[in-house]
Amino acid sequence: MDPGDSSPLMHFVVAKRTINGIFDQLLDYVKEGSEFVEETWHCADLEQVAVEEQCLEIKTCARKLATIRDVLARRQMKVAFFGRSPANVVSNMFVKGVKRTLPVPLAGRTSNGKSTVINAMLRDRVLPSGIGHTTNCFLRVEGTDADEAFLTTEGSDDRKSVKTVNQLAHALHMERNLDSGCLVKVFWPKSKCALLRDDLVIMDSPGTDVTSYLDSWIDKFCLDADVFVLVGNAESTLMNTEKLFFHKVSERISKPNIFILLNRWDASVWEPEYIDEVRKQHMERCVSFLAEELRVVSQAEAPGRIFFVSAKEVLSSRIDSAHGVPETGGALAEGFHERLREFQRFERTFEEFISHSAVKTKFEQHTLRAWQITESVKSIMDAINIGSAEKKICSLENREDQKDRLEFVRGQLNCLTDNMNEKIKVITEEVAAKVTMDMAEQIHSLSALVDEFNADFIPTPHALTLYKTQLMKHVEERISKSLTFRCSTGIVGSVQSFQKYMIESVQPLLPPAVQEQLHVHLPSRKFDLTYDLNLATLCNDFKENIDFQFSLGWSSLVTRFIGPRNAKRALTSINQEFQNTSPTAFQAQNGSSLQNHLVFSMATGVLSLTSRASMTVLVIGGVRSHPPPVWQVWRSMGWRIVALSATLYGLLYLYEKLTWTNASREKALKQQFVEVATQRLRGIIPFTSGNCSQQVHQELATTFARLCQRVDLSEVELEGHIRLLSGRIQKLENVQRRSKSLRHRATDLESQLGAFSAQYLQNQR
Repeated sequence: MDPGDSSPLMHFVVAKRTINGIFDQLLDYVKEGSEFVEETWHCADLEQVAVEEQCLEIKTCARKLATIRDVLARRQMKVAFFGRSPANVVSNMFVKGVKRTLPVPLAGRTSNGKSTVINAMLRDRVLPSGIGHTTNCFLRVEGTDADEAFLTTEGSDDRKSVKTVNQLAHALHMERNLDSGCLVKVFWPKSKCALLRDDLVIMDSPGTDVTSYLDSWIDKFCLDADVFVLVGNAESTLMNTEKLFFHKVSERISKPNIFILLNRWDASVWEPEYIDEVRKQHMERCVSFLAEELRVVSQAEAPGRIFFVSAKEVLSSRIDSAHGVPETGGALAEGFHERLREFQRFERTFEEFISHSAVKTKFEQHTLRAWQITESVKSIMDAINIGSAEKKICSLENREDQKDRLEFVRGQLNCLTDNMNEKIKVITEEVAAKVTMDMAEQIHSLSALVDEFNADFIPTPHALTLYKTQLMKHVEERISKSLTFRCSTGIVGSVQSFQKYMIESVQPLLPPAVQEQLHVHLPSRKFDLTYDLNLATLCNDFKENIDFQFSLGWSSLVTRFIGPRNAKRALTSINQEFQNTSPTAFQAQNGSSLQNHLVFSMATGVLSLTSRASMTVLVIGGVRSHPPPVWQVWRSMGWRIVALSATLYGLLYLYEKLTWTNASREKALKQQFVEVATQRLRGIIPFTSGNCSQQVHQELATTFARLCQRVDLSEVELEGHIRLLSGRIQKLENVQRRSKSLRHRATDLESQLGAFSAQYLQNQR
């Protein structure tokens, strides 16, 4: 085989690089998926979208993938060579001065040349071969990037230099006595051997005739071998010990790939007349062994696994070729080129088989496992995607419900506010009208309330002040109590009833939990109307007049006929005119007009009194522009009438003077107070009624404001809930998007695994 040709072993190298790349991507993907699942699981807003079991499962997948990737990175093609040990040869190995002799039971036999075959394949004397250098333990040959060859022994990482075959043998002698179950690793520079550049490991074994070690050998060194090469001796037939070993291998490994090399075929040239017969005999026995006894191949495939070679010739030829000596210089016998081509055919077939077999044995199970892991991760992502979609739908519906609820609450609250304001306005107007009517009735009965007052009356200034204070307090208390009895009970009942109505109207706008606690928003105190009449302030300027006043005196008559206010103004004006003008001038200038004014006012008073049936009708015939002289009046009435009138006038004066007692004074004071208080109280009726309506308005408005405030809080809570739902929906959308992305990546990785399987694992030899 020309080392420059494209090696079939590159099939394994490329497959290994491909599967390692896929596993790198898969491991990164599963790690990212693990972080995503754990993040989703720990997110409080995404409860039950991802569960702990999913998190643990994907973490387990990540650990398994990491382990598989590490295993794949160390995967190499492995070929194991087996054959008989030389008979009648004692293999001595010295370790630290201790000599151990291993008996070889089959006398009269020579070595089959396993190490020589390996060296021929490696194109150099890598392993000890020949008499005295027969392999007595397992030798593992693999490539190294170092420039120098070295070896390590089992249980030690110390590197021992290997420069020549003899040095290798000496190294084994000097270390310790190594039994057949020990392993020595030989690292040969890849730069010196193209075969070792393609992740190929060659295992050289002791002779298969050491039957007591077969089971342990297989378990320790052979279970991961991709190809087994049985090196037989063309000068003899297959021995039972060789067959026994491969029977044991076949029991542990399903249909192992076995090649049979019949070495030393160059010896057949010395008896050319028997070449074909011997070759046929060897072929029949080997085919029978592979196809009928081991059943690892069919009868048709078995001949392709059997080769007749001369490893020693090939090794010599290739070493000479490396040194510039013509290839034929290494021929030991006639027919060398045919045997060389046979060896090259073995190498090509071996490389094809081991490359495809190693890909299948080394990568198939891991590929299936990767597929299973990918399916598991896909299932997790599908579950998270479905869970997040369901949660998102619920959250969207919930958010729409909350938005509808918020819009409903706002609309209803606006309508309710307008309605309540109208009703409060109506109620306050009714309260004002009720208070106005009841106050008017109380003022109408003020005289009776004043008459009920009973206290010691002493007409001294200090006593009168105290008396009036007590009188005002009594009247104010009685009016307030009466208004409270007549107004407050009904008004407070109406207020409480309307407050209950407001609560019932607002309740549907609140959450159920708040509705149950809505009573706490009612006023904690009982509402009462207050009537601040402040009568003492209203009548602060009240000045009683309890001096004796003759009923037929000038002032009394003027007051009676023209009223207290007009009389006071007229009398004051007359007094001022008398003070400023002489009597003659006054009579000449103003007598006529003043007299006319007085007469008109008195006539009006008389008519008023007549209409109330309080006096006898006075008929006034007319008033001339210039009154008659005094002498004419005196002449018409006569002195008798004047005398009688004077007598009656004096008697009436005396009677009234004698009857003007403290009781009369108290009565006059009360009457005067009633007149003043009536006037003043009537003046504050609008203010008092407005104050009461304002109290009711404030009470109702405050209650409704508290209820509206609670509705506003509910709106704020709804808005906050809507924001939370929007945030949750956003997170769920992110989870959906990431889970879909991760699932698509899993599908892509499955496609890569499928492509790898189709290219490297299916329909392979």
